[in-house]
Amino acid sequence: MSTDKTRMMLQLRSLIRRSGELELSLASVAVPEPAPDELVVRIHASPINPSDLGLLLGAADMSTAKVSGTATSPIVTASVPDRLMKSMAGRLDESMPVGNEGAGVVVNAGPSPAAQALLGKTVAIIGGAMYSQYRCIKAAQCLLLPEGTTPAEGASCFVNPLTSLGMVETMRREGHSALVHTAAASNLGQMLNKICIKDNISLVNIVRKQEQGDILRALGATHVCNASSPSFMQDLTAALVATGATIAFDATGGGTLAGQILACMEAALNQTAKEYSRYGSTTHKQVYIYGRLDTSPTEFSNNFGMAWGMGGWLLFPFLQKIGSPAAQKLRERVVAELKTTFASSYAKEVSLTEALQLDAIATYGKRATGVKYLINPNKDMAA
Repeated sequence: MSTDKTRMMLQLRSLIRRSGELELSLASVAVPEPAPDELVVRIHASPINPSDLGLLLGAADMSTAKVSGTATSPIVTASVPDRLMKSMAGRLDESMPVGNEGAGVVVNAGPSPAAQALLGKTVAIIGGAMYSQYRCIKAAQCLLLPEGTTPAEGASCFVNPLTSLGMVETMRREGHSALVHTAAASNLGQMLNKICIKDNISLVNIVRKQEQGDILRALGATHVCNASSPSFMQDLTAALVATGATIAFDATGGGTLAGQILACMEAALNQTAKEYSRYGSTTHKQVYIYGRLDTSPTEFSNNFGMAWGMGGWLLFPFLQKIGSPAAQKLRERVVAELKTTFASSYAKEVSLTEALQLDAIATYGKRATGVKYLINPNKDMAA
C-alpha cells in the first residue's frame, strides 16, 4: 500500500444532531501514516454486535428512517424521540466512527520490530472505528491470528468470546458454581454453552422461542427454559434446584426477567433450606445486567429475601479489574479455540454501502438470533 498521506478511505459515521435527527453516512477520510509502533490494517471483516448498534443507531426511532444521497454514498436519517434526547447529550453534533472489533491484513507498519513483524499478517483488532476500509492501530493492540485463519473467522474474537469467558471467570471469582444466561441462543450464548460443556459447568439457558431452545439443545445444552411458556417460573426453579446456580447474566435489561430470576433462585434455595428465616436465604444471589435488548425500565418485586444483588457488568472494566496477565490467558484461550468454541456465524456479509440500506438496517437492527451481519468495508473494492 502506498504511504501517501493523502490516500483516502471510506468510514461509516453516526451523527445525532441537536435538532433530534440521526444521520448515518460514509465519510471520506485520509488513511493515516503509522507511528513507529503502529500498523495500518486493511479491514475485511467487522461484526455488527448489539454494542455497536447502540452507537450506530443511538436512540433513534428507525421506523422513521429515510435514505437519500447516492447509490455509492447513501445517507440515512431518522428521528430521535424528544423524550430520549437527554440520553444522547454527550454525543450531540459529533460525527462518530462505528465498529468495536474487526480483522484484516496488515498493509503498512511503523519501523519498530513489533510492528514490522506483523507486516502482511492477518490480525484481529479492537478499539473502535472498525467500519472503515483501513484502521491505524498500535501493534500491541493486535491479535495475530493462526496461520490459515480468515479475517471473517477472526472478526469476532474479542467482544463475544471474552464476554463469555468473563462471565465464567466472574462466576468463579465470586464463589458461585453454576450460572444463568438470558437471550441464550445468541452467538455469545452459543459460545457460553460450548465453554460450560467443555469445562463441566452447569448452565441454565433462558430463551423466548422454541426454535431458540432447539439450537441450544443441538449443541448439548441440558437446561433450557422458555420465558414465553406458561410454566416458565416452575421450569426455571427446577433448573436452579438441579444446578445450584446463584449468578445470572441478563442481556435483556428491561422488564421483569431479572427479578423473576432472583425470585426463582430464592425459591430453589428454600426447597433445600434446613430452617426458616424471615429474611430469606442467606446465600447471595446475583444478577448482572450486561445488555439492553429490552429498553423498558427494569421492574422487580422484592420477594427474594435480603441476600441479593443486581448491577451492571461490562467487559472492559472487568478485564481491567482482573489485570493484564489474567486477561492475556483469556485471549490465549480464544486463539486456541477460535474455530471451535469461539466460532461465529453470520446471516450475511455486506459492504459499507449495503450496511446503510434500509432493508439491511431493519434486519440487523432487530438484534435477533440468527440475523448477525458482518461488514466487509473492502467488499467489491480494489486492493
